Amino acid sequence: MPEVIDTILSRRSIRKYTEEAVSDEDIITILESARWAPSGLNNQPWKFIVIKDKGNMEKLADCTHYSKIIRNAPLLIAVYLDTETMYNKTKDIQAIGAAIQNMLLACCDLGLGAVWLGEILNQSDKVNLILNCPDSLELMAVLAIGKPADSGKSPSRKELQDIVFSEEYGEKF
Repeated sequence: MPEVIDTILSRRSIRKYTEEAVSDEDIITILESARWAPSGLNNQPWKFIVIKDKGNMEKLADCTHYSKIIRNAPLLIAVYLDTETMYNKTKDIQAIGAAIQNMLLACCDLGLGAVWLGEILNQSDKVNLILNCPDSLELMAVLAIGKPADSGKSPSRKELQDIVFSEEYGEKF
């Protein structure tokens, strides 16, 4: 099986990490992977904040029900939509999703574990204050990243026959 497809199929959301730090080289690789995601008109509407400081992590942990994941992670990356560079909100949010997926796949390839935290968006105003973000940045996600302490659960997936149609909705593929 081709490597990319193998990585896509083997990637899991990892929520427990060892104490080992993520190297700066790996962080750059993860961010480079995000930077090369597709975006409409190549506007690259993303901004990223790399968070390694345990004090900031502790403050961010108070912004989510998943505080244990944040406290356990040696690295967080906050992902933002730069509203000053966006041209179409839907397309730009889709581009952000592509950038996040690229980062998750890069983590998997690097032997790192990662999870996409979305519930923290409910406290985006607090997160923005902690990270000193300008009003032009809209929080899209926070990724928790580290060396996996477990292999993650193998999630179930719907069968293709339940989600794919031929030509028209209702026509089985």
